[in-house]
Amino acid sequence: MTEVHASAGTGPGDAHFAVFTDLADAAAVARSFTRPSSRTLTHPSGRPWLVGDWHDDEIVTASTGNAAIAVIGCCPVGADELRRHTARLRDLAELDALARRLPGSFHLVASLDGRVRVQGSASGLRLVFHAEIEGSRVAASRADTLAGALRLDPDVEELAVRLLWPAPYPLFETSLWREVTAVPPQDAVIIAADGRTVRHTRWWTPPEPVTPLAEAAPRIRTALREAVGARTRQGGVVSCDLSGGLDSTSVCFLAERSPARVVASTWPGRDPADTDLHWAERAAAHLPDVEHVIWDADASPLVYEDLLGIDDLLDEPTIGVMDRSRVLYHLPGLAARGSRLHLTGIGGDHVAWCSEAYYHRLLRTRPLFALRRLRGFRTLWHWPPAGTARALADSRPYGRWLADAAGHLRDPSPPSVATGLGWGMAPRLFDWVTPDAERLARRALLDAAATAEPLHPDRGLHTDLEQIRSCTRVIRQWDRMAARAGLPMASPFLDDRVIEACLAVRPSERVTPWQYKPVLTAAMRGIVPEACLRRTNKATASMDAANGLREHRADLLALWEDSRLADLGLVDPAALRRLAQRPASRGLSDAILYSTIAAEVWLRGLSRGARTSPHP
Repeated sequence: MTEVHASAGTGPGDAHFAVFTDLADAAAVARSFTRPSSRTLTHPSGRPWLVGDWHDDEIVTASTGNAAIAVIGCCPVGADELRRHTARLRDLAELDALARRLPGSFHLVASLDGRVRVQGSASGLRLVFHAEIEGSRVAASRADTLAGALRLDPDVEELAVRLLWPAPYPLFETSLWREVTAVPPQDAVIIAADGRTVRHTRWWTPPEPVTPLAEAAPRIRTALREAVGARTRQGGVVSCDLSGGLDSTSVCFLAERSPARVVASTWPGRDPADTDLHWAERAAAHLPDVEHVIWDADASPLVYEDLLGIDDLLDEPTIGVMDRSRVLYHLPGLAARGSRLHLTGIGGDHVAWCSEAYYHRLLRTRPLFALRRLRGFRTLWHWPPAGTARALADSRPYGRWLADAAGHLRDPSPPSVATGLGWGMAPRLFDWVTPDAERLARRALLDAAATAEPLHPDRGLHTDLEQIRSCTRVIRQWDRMAARAGLPMASPFLDDRVIEACLAVRPSERVTPWQYKPVLTAAMRGIVPEACLRRTNKATASMDAANGLREHRADLLALWEDSRLADLGLVDPAALRRLAQRPASRGLSDAILYSTIAAEVWLRGLSRGARTSPHP
């Protein structure tokens, strides 16, 4: 089944591929995707099935007769177990159960009787796209792979949408090329044996949040232990963030129990009020066999660093470029200490906590309980009584909320209570965005509002899922950057099994004004020492962001001197240059420039890549 080109080979952590049906036309298209470094898996006929780049440790395959399955990414499934599933496969729908059971983070690809099924992860960390190329439907793990084969330019309306701060669901989940279709994370794409007919089928549904914490905590502990174990079971050396926060500390203690040797990495904050180092050292004191590396706080790159030099080839804009230098800076030093993989605590904020918007429903089902908690939230977040009452009385369905947002794009940012208790943060556009871009973004919002359904009827669970999927859009690109830098990253909290275990907890026990991350505290008790579980806050790195604005003002100015967004008529570069000259301007500390910078940097990288890399 498997043919590997003689020149194959890529570093781990950056697996990407395209999938083809078992037809002569598709095989002809597949040849245009092949590079000197490409690897190929074939159908029984010998025609290409998967073409791409992956490391041997990132793929498990099995084939029997007219069926084949490939698991690409991080998953501890063995070849023998996968072969048994393949031998029993009679219907592609049977893969739903397999995908919902396996730990890790991976793509699942299958072929049966000429039909092909491709899916990513429910978290959105592993995505799937498809497009018709020369009469054949091709699926891929990256949108730009398909867009390059079709010689497409990004769609201007899609770019205008990405200037929204923030772009709400479902607008941030589309491809930047209209001819390339994005598959929702909860769906698989199935391409029929004719090679053209395509449909999406749902394989994942979030759990209902009804499980008591006492019952859920052991399941969360097991899921997170398996997620860390999937990365550490091969031994060797792995590195872990040890910020001192509950998330990274939990991952570090779980990794320490594995066959791997652990190097813990701490970046102290520049802010004297930052207590991360204190908590990290407290945790490290309980980890005598772990090498603890403390970096020089003043050596840490600031936010906005090296924006002009970013040359990563990404398939969508990402606000992750703002922190790219900070994320990657310490990876070479950890690799020099032998690390083969770097584990982060990213995602813990999204799964171990949850949205206060659950209290919109709880007020109607448990009013006295909800009112007591809401008083606590009002004190914690400084919500005014009138604004809280308005947010709780707002019962607009999601589509109506989206449509209403389209009419207020230039309004001041909404109050935090409306965001906290509503469907999310209403999108805004700012002074530097042109009227043409506003018109395009408004039209896209209204079009989406006409048919959009929330990710869950409960606005709390909808918001949780949206935040998880917004997060993974950034981490997906950071993972690619890290692999290119030579040390792959992994974020166990964003594995589907961990997300499911956390989302199942009753919201009244998952988010409370009286406790900090009670879910993680309960799940990690007995693994993380009590002294480390007592932390009730986290650092914000606001000083690093403010200093970055000041120190990289020249780069921000240069970014708008020859703006690709301005060439497309989407931004006013003069307004952006004026803003860059005033880094202390009100609002910049709230990241309102992020979406615009992300789109500009992405367009520059796209044009640079077009000049230096051949199309598929």
